[in-house]
Amino acid sequence: MKSTTFTSSLPEELLDLLDSYAGKFNVPKNRILEKALRVYFERMKKAEYIHSFRRAAGDGNMLSMAEEGLEDYLKILDEK
Repeated sequence: MKSTTFTSSLPEELLDLLDSYAGKFNVPKNRILEKALRVYFERMKKAEYIHSFRRAAGDGNMLSMAEEGLEDYLKILDEK
C-alpha cells in the first residue's frame, strides 16, 4: 500500500502518549496511528450497520420483506 505524508495537529497529551508507547514497545509512531485509525474506522462501520438495522426495524415495509424472506427460507429447510 502506498504511503502518503500528511501534517496534522493533536493535543499535546496525545502526542506525549504516542511518544511514550512508541518508545516502550519499540514501534514506529506511524504504525500506532495506522492501527488506531483502522480500529476506529472498523468500529464506525459497525455503528453504521447497527444504526441502519435499527432504522430498518422501524420500517413496516422492511419488516414485511424480512418476514417473507424468512418464510421462504423455512420452506427450503423443510424440503431438505
